[in-house]
Amino acid sequence: MASGLGHRPRLVRLLVVVAVALLVGSATAIAGPIAFIGLVAPFVARALVGPDVRATLWLCLPIGAALTLGADVVSRLVVRPSELPLGVLTALIGAPVLVAVVRSRRLPTL
Repeated sequence: MASGLGHRPRLVRLLVVVAVALLVGSATAIAGPIAFIGLVAPFVARALVGPDVRATLWLCLPIGAALTLGADVVSRLVVRPSELPLGVLTALIGAPVLVAVVRSRRLPTL
């Protein structure tokens, strides 16, 4: 329908994906790689409880803490006796999750 009206849906989708990638990258650059946990936790919580915003909000708190604690434990165990920086591990976990979320979500039709 959008094509029939003279719009280019593929171009719009491409621009939206690029914009999302730039926004996530800039948020990570400003807040640091550990902020990936803050970006991933709501998606994990929503997958567990569904679309209820109140339950998702309260579940984000323990999920974010658990993800950070788990990443810290793994970062200490992977390269023993030294440590892997926590930000590296959270970026390795968060980036693929966010890419998968962006790719799996259908863009809203206007």
